[in-house]
Amino acid sequence: MELLVGILVKGLLFAFIAGMFALVFVMSRRGRKQETQVRDEYAQLPRMAPERGWTYTPSAQGQIDQYCGVGPFPRSGENLRAFHYTTGEFRGRSFKFFEYRYNNPMSGGEVAERKQLIVESVFVVTAPGSGPKVEIYQPGRLDGLMDRRSKMELGVPEFDQEFCIATRDEAAVRDVLSGDLVPFLLSDPRAKDSPISLRGDEMLTWYTGTLSPQAVDERLNYLSDVLERIPAQAWTAA
Repeated sequence: MELLVGILVKGLLFAFIAGMFALVFVMSRRGRKQETQVRDEYAQLPRMAPERGWTYTPSAQGQIDQYCGVGPFPRSGENLRAFHYTTGEFRGRSFKFFEYRYNNPMSGGEVAERKQLIVESVFVVTAPGSGPKVEIYQPGRLDGLMDRRSKMELGVPEFDQEFCIATRDEAAVRDVLSGDLVPFLLSDPRAKDSPISLRGDEMLTWYTGTLSPQAVDERLNYLSDVLERIPAQAWTAA
């Protein structure tokens, strides 16, 4: 009996070790495949820009400082670096997009190799006029504890359940949301992972992850679709 138990234990140990090696191999292969895909997408960005009449810069410093306090950016800073900084015109509106990168403050201590790099892809489109300062987003689990900004409720139960509205200018934001924007945000799947920030005459959205040509078209189209659903009076009233 003891011999049988010993054989069984050795068999299970062997299966466990083999399984771990297989898992490491699969994860390593998947990681290499993802790295190859990212490099390919990065290589497409500088080629895509001149084809569309856009301007591409591999790295730009100090061009995005004005966005401090919005979304993924720090509350304050200067000479922030943007990667794959691209500007141009899309559907009749001026735009810019870029990657903003920073080290996860929760990782790694002081050793650079241990720090986790966070990549945020950011898209900015010029609005028809100046609007109120507002961010509309789907809250995460920790937002109730970490996000201390002033919030408002729209009074549409389905919308208030799905989205948070951070603003100090409730009256002007109600003008922004008085048209077709609310049903659009509730029905469009892009809204689930595409927060909106309106600051002056610019609207931003972003996601955590690297840039790709597909994401560029998707997010610029999304911002354009949002702007087209904001009533004209919302810009003149702001």
